[in-house]
Amino acid sequence: MMQQVATVHGGELNPLDSTGLCLLSLDGGGVRGLSTLYILKGLMYRLNQTRPEGSPAKKPCEVFDLIGGTSTGGLIAIMLGRLEMDVDECIMAYVKLMKMIFDKPSKRSVSSIFGKIKPQFDANKLEGAINQVINNCGAKPTDLFNDQADRGCRVFVCSITQETKEIVRLRSYPIRNKPEIPVTICQAARATSAATTFFEPVSIGARRFADGALGANNPVDEVEGEASDIWCEDTGDLKPLVKCFISIGTGHPGKKAMEDNLLKFVSKTLPTLATQTEHTEKRFIAKWRQHYDNKRYFRFNVDQGLQDVGLAEYQQQGLIESATEGYLDHQAVAFRVRDCVENLKSKQRQGRARWQVPFERNKKFTGREELLSDLTQKLQQESDATTKIAIMGLGGVGKTQLVLELAHRVRERCAVCWIPVNSLANLQTAYRKVAQNLRLPGCEESDVDILELVQTYHSDETIGPWLLILDNADDLELWTSPLTSEAGAKCLSDYMPRSRRGAIIWTTRDRKVATGVARENVVTVQQMDGSGASEMMRQYLIDPSQIKTNQDLLPGLLRKLTYLPLAIVQAAAYINETGVSLKTYEALLSSQDDEAIELLSEHFEDDGRYSGIENAVAKTWLISFEQIRRRSSLAFGYLGFMACVDPKDIPRSLLPPSERSSPKQQADAIGILNAFSFITRHDDGSAFDLHRLVHLVTRGWLKKTGELPACHEQAVLRLSELLSDISQTNRAHWRLYISHAQYAVGGDEKKCSKEELNLAQKCGDCLYYDGRYREAETVSQMVLASREKVLGLEHPDTLTSVSNLGLVLDSQGKYEDAEAMHWRVLQAREKVLGPEHPDTLTSVSNLGLVLDSQGKYEDAEAIHRRALQAREKVLGPEHPDTLTSVNNLGPVLSHQGKYEEAEAMHRRALQAREKVLGPEHPDTLISVNNLGLVLNGQGKYEEAEAMHRRDLEGSEKVLGPEHPDTLTSVNNLGLVLNGQGKYEEAEAMHRRDLEGSEKVLGLEHPDTLTSVNNLGLVLNSQGKYEEAEAMHRRALQAREKVLGPEHPDTLASVNNLGLVLDSHSKYEEAEAMHRRALQGYEKVLGPEHPDTLTSVNNLSLILDIQGKYEEADSIRRTQSID
Repeated sequence: MMQQVATVHGGELNPLDSTGLCLLSLDGGGVRGLSTLYILKGLMYRLNQTRPEGSPAKKPCEVFDLIGGTSTGGLIAIMLGRLEMDVDECIMAYVKLMKMIFDKPSKRSVSSIFGKIKPQFDANKLEGAINQVINNCGAKPTDLFNDQADRGCRVFVCSITQETKEIVRLRSYPIRNKPEIPVTICQAARATSAATTFFEPVSIGARRFADGALGANNPVDEVEGEASDIWCEDTGDLKPLVKCFISIGTGHPGKKAMEDNLLKFVSKTLPTLATQTEHTEKRFIAKWRQHYDNKRYFRFNVDQGLQDVGLAEYQQQGLIESATEGYLDHQAVAFRVRDCVENLKSKQRQGRARWQVPFERNKKFTGREELLSDLTQKLQQESDATTKIAIMGLGGVGKTQLVLELAHRVRERCAVCWIPVNSLANLQTAYRKVAQNLRLPGCEESDVDILELVQTYHSDETIGPWLLILDNADDLELWTSPLTSEAGAKCLSDYMPRSRRGAIIWTTRDRKVATGVARENVVTVQQMDGSGASEMMRQYLIDPSQIKTNQDLLPGLLRKLTYLPLAIVQAAAYINETGVSLKTYEALLSSQDDEAIELLSEHFEDDGRYSGIENAVAKTWLISFEQIRRRSSLAFGYLGFMACVDPKDIPRSLLPPSERSSPKQQADAIGILNAFSFITRHDDGSAFDLHRLVHLVTRGWLKKTGELPACHEQAVLRLSELLSDISQTNRAHWRLYISHAQYAVGGDEKKCSKEELNLAQKCGDCLYYDGRYREAETVSQMVLASREKVLGLEHPDTLTSVSNLGLVLDSQGKYEDAEAMHWRVLQAREKVLGPEHPDTLTSVSNLGLVLDSQGKYEDAEAIHRRALQAREKVLGPEHPDTLTSVNNLGPVLSHQGKYEEAEAMHRRALQAREKVLGPEHPDTLISVNNLGLVLNGQGKYEEAEAMHRRDLEGSEKVLGPEHPDTLTSVNNLGLVLNGQGKYEEAEAMHRRDLEGSEKVLGLEHPDTLTSVNNLGLVLNSQGKYEEAEAMHRRALQAREKVLGPEHPDTLASVNNLGLVLDSHSKYEEAEAMHRRALQGYEKVLGPEHPDTLTSVNNLSLILDIQGKYEEADSIRRTQSID
């Protein structure tokens, strides 16, 4: 009878046939386990014979979702599933293992005079043999059986607890609602194979385990139960999920196996074990009758020839092999084997993510067969190193589509990952997604080097085959320059995996990138030939009959398009959209002005290659521009607008509103741009990407028509409108537009208009609020230079720019430069506005802050007192600016040890703000927070804690639990709790602060790094030195990158890392850290700054600990520290 194939509507194969569960159950049976392996070898050999030529052979772990075994069947399950051996490797290891174990029995008798069973064989030999097998596979015997890695194939083995005599399953994977017994690979192997009378039971923790064969020598029931627990815990209805269930025995044992032991236990138990296996087989076949009849359940067990093979007679390998081959050759068995292989060959792995490509197959792809054949051949060639191929060609020539087609053709042979490399940020995002899909340990950790994590995984020779595709690798600097400014930083090329089982393909427009990454293995993609171009046009035209009616015209048209795929697709899109004929299109293409074509072509020149191709693209898009303009002025307006902002991630809300158009007309306009393939919509429709070449061509077109300035002005005004509120409470809103504002104000055009400069200033402010200080400094410098040139040195707007630049410099620890900026603006405002003008007093206040940061406390106090006195006079004692001066004077008093006066200042500020602003106003809560800080500094911990709890409660209510100011409150409460020794609650606070800061501000925002630092402090206080060290190293590494190596916060991390290293006796490295901190503080803050003196003390102490007393005393004398 021919096997029936279940189908669903439409005649498609039942998904069960490709994605259903494949289960494998392995009996126990000592040396006769070789019969199991020979049966499995026969199945796998026949299965691999059905695979495409050149495809790598599949291993059992790549076919089965679950493998369960008992006794020696458990050993085999571990080797095949957990150690991922192929069958031949397993047979070799199994034979060697049996020989080592059973070569010489123990001299001890089978039982003692008290009738207790004693082992015949040495358990140490068993363990040694198992360890050798594990080591040979590249693992360690001490590796956990369940190491949390997802290998696609799950493995469990049966054992029996001696205490309860119950069967337990030891697993290589976690399972919900089931307790886990943590065992190593070796312990799992020993527990399942500790056969009574053969080996001593194995102790794991306080429990002892013996061979599971006594309870489940045929573990098929256990496999069924385990699969139900994994995949259908709620219903227990496993059968509809199973594609193929295979149970393999070790041969009918006959009498010989039962005569291995003569005592009562042996003579009664072993025959029971053998008959139980046969009864289980019959009962289970009856239970799974429908699957058995439908060729979904299979039982293979040699029925003749193994009766005289004892459990320990490893010399009988030849007999076992010949008896098994005879069994498989029997006609009835051969039919079942054939049906089993037919079932297995349609299985698709559902374990690890093997296909990580973001695009569907292009059903219209045509041509390029020679290139595809060449690439396929290169991928199949054996190599001692990673296969590296660069595919180079002009933008629009079809590189990405070529590689996409290749990926779909090889997906059954290897794992495929697709990574966009158009920016480092996109690459890192894609790498993280790859790591998450592969479930790599550590992929969710915020401080993990995600590039290195993916590199390490793919460099493992046990992983593969795999193909890594890096698309749009056009930025040479990305591959040749360090990714960060820190010493020893890697280039992107250093993160490429190295494995002879893997291949990497780059697509690039830059020949330098191509040769740099792949050396001579560069494949150049030229324009298509005539026949391929003709077929592509036919594929893309909605009405392919036009090809037949214009046969004579088509070759000329394709020549004018220079056979460039992108030009052909654009031309077809225009014809499809407008309904014009090929003849009309060809006439339009020929009528374009040559000067306009040359103007737009310069955007596509690529080291002088492919002359004429750029013209074709430009002509194609010029026609589309005109058609869009005639069809919809709104669509053309959108296109011009998009050309003046960043082409990636353009929010729908960024497009300029139109009072004269309805929502439907706006949607239609976007639809037109999409129909012409100019934009690509994001999945949720909230944003678009404008093709980068379209972006360039559109700008060229706007320049040619003189419309670019108007479009640019429109973009500036729209962005200014959207960025009207750039407060930190509105961060999620303005983050959508900041990259577009950067683009709008960052071009070559001179920034002269007031609107442009105001937008640039807002852009700088947003970057400043986001902790992107270096970018903020660049923008602020540009705004200042433009305002100085256009408005003059003393214009109020110019002075505002000077002030803002001073704040940005202060945030980066560039205190001298910042101080110079604030002095400049103060002197100018005193001259222009007068000494008591509110803006002048703001400059006075800002100068005081930067003086305080430098430890110039007396000067800072004088400046803050001046600001306070003047504001009291001009604005009144309760004006918010006056209270800000009161607030600012408090910390500088604290820094000088004037705690009582500082406390008085903060109490005054708090009392007045409560009166003027109310008890829950954010500024009032800032005063509550600052009062808490000064109280904490005086050791008034209880009152300080009460203040910080009040501040936190109020911030949560007014600002929300994740507002940056609320998180600051969480942090400060953690600090005061830490100071009181309430470490557990303090740690909880700092972890909450860190989690919130990472989410709201980002992983590398300076405030987030402060949270990392403070969590490290409380961990160190609890003696959790390793985690504390990890936190401080993370903070240091990130601060070096974001703030620079000499920023005071960076130096604080250097100091704190030194302290935690000291705490767990890493004195040499601790000393190096303290020396670096001292050197940095002396340079940046000066020799008398309190932080410098703290570093002197810390370095002296670490020198004392190491017995370097003379140097420690010398350092103390130099700084007058006793």
